[in-house]
Amino acid sequence: MSQTRRAFLKTSMCAALGTAGASSMISNLTAFAASSTASPLQGSDYKALVCVFLYGGNDGDNTIIPYGQNEYSSYASARSNLAIPRTSLLPIQAANTDGRQFAFHPSMPEFQTLFGQQKLGIVANVGPLVAPTTRQQIIAESVPLPPQLFSHNDQQVHWQTSWPDQLPKTGWGGRMADILDSLNNNNQVSMSVSLSGSNMFQIGGKVFPYMVSPEGTISLWYYNEAWGNPETILTKSMLEMNYSNLFEKTYGEIFRRAIDNEKRLNTALAKAPKLTTVFPADVDLAKQLQMVARLISIRGELGLHRQIFFCSADGYDTHAAQLNTHADLLRELSQSLDAFYKATVELGIASQVTTFTSSDFGRTYKSNGKGSDHGWGNHQFVLGGAVQGGDVYGRIPVHQVNGPDDTSDGRWIPTISTDEYSATLAQWFGVSASDLPLILPNIGRFNLTNIGFMG
Repeated sequence: MSQTRRAFLKTSMCAALGTAGASSMISNLTAFAASSTASPLQGSDYKALVCVFLYGGNDGDNTIIPYGQNEYSSYASARSNLAIPRTSLLPIQAANTDGRQFAFHPSMPEFQTLFGQQKLGIVANVGPLVAPTTRQQIIAESVPLPPQLFSHNDQQVHWQTSWPDQLPKTGWGGRMADILDSLNNNNQVSMSVSLSGSNMFQIGGKVFPYMVSPEGTISLWYYNEAWGNPETILTKSMLEMNYSNLFEKTYGEIFRRAIDNEKRLNTALAKAPKLTTVFPADVDLAKQLQMVARLISIRGELGLHRQIFFCSADGYDTHAAQLNTHADLLRELSQSLDAFYKATVELGIASQVTTFTSSDFGRTYKSNGKGSDHGWGNHQFVLGGAVQGGDVYGRIPVHQVNGPDDTSDGRWIPTISTDEYSATLAQWFGVSASDLPLILPNIGRFNLTNIGFMG
């Protein structure tokens, strides 16, 4: 062999973890004892949820911008060098804004069109909360706040787990998959598929994410039983051994499952219809969503009636050079989601697929001189044929630094919790009201379990 046994084993382990998910292996050690409440739902209908996570914290205040002249003037004054010229904005018409006018960033004409077609909705000022919170309560320190506010890692975990006051072990998408996986009939691969590596959102007690690259399955480059090469022979013999140690046994099962899943998925993808929808070239998010569309197209081959996908885009931590960087990011987001929606229309399932955005947090309304810093509440987007689009859900903050909606420097206090946002999506997906606390343990602290943006 051209490499040492230790190097070979290290390579094999990394490949297996990359294919099946490192966190899946660790979590699976306790999964044998895990149980979940099975939803009473039955049926052969299909639905998919697609999470698009914008890592770094999108500047929502430069994504949805005041358009009424007076409010725009206040915006331009407060944001100073970050302000987008009013003449370049893309205005929208929404009923639920108390007469206030708003517009999209000029890089987002596709979002403007989708909003006008009532396929895209805006959920305003969403963010992590432990309980409903006001500025007065924060000043009086009379309400618990999410731990480590304004921290990237902590707020990403909060968004993906909805478990704010204890160490999370699973994500809300994973817990949802545990409950609804019984709707899938003899599925060939996991109902949870990540196009963007490991994430907390999809980790469940029984269902774990299967990782796929935008180009296709992730495989062991050397493993092919038809070749009969020494690396394949050694790996095959290791997988066929009977292990008494729980860790070794679980690792071997995951390794074998990863190899089997790759074969099944490659066979199914070979039968996927060729889409005519054109996706943006050389855009990573677009490539991820294009593969999601292909995977949805072979749902019948895979025996899936429910699927949860995770995609992401990086670069939203715009402390500097924000104007140009953010414009490029929003252009890619708008074009990628527009192409994906058109692909679902082409596949005839636009009303069965809902795409939603998440992000660490918003950003400060005040400029730091070159960009913006970590904030709190932020605006999110939901897209699909079942979305009650063309409107704003929740209230866009009054853009006043150190005003009633602000902690400081234009860090907006969320008026919709991540739990309420997630609960609305979960119920559309098929989670019953009685099962919501299993998915979102914190939901009982809030007034709403359905914001109303899903039909």
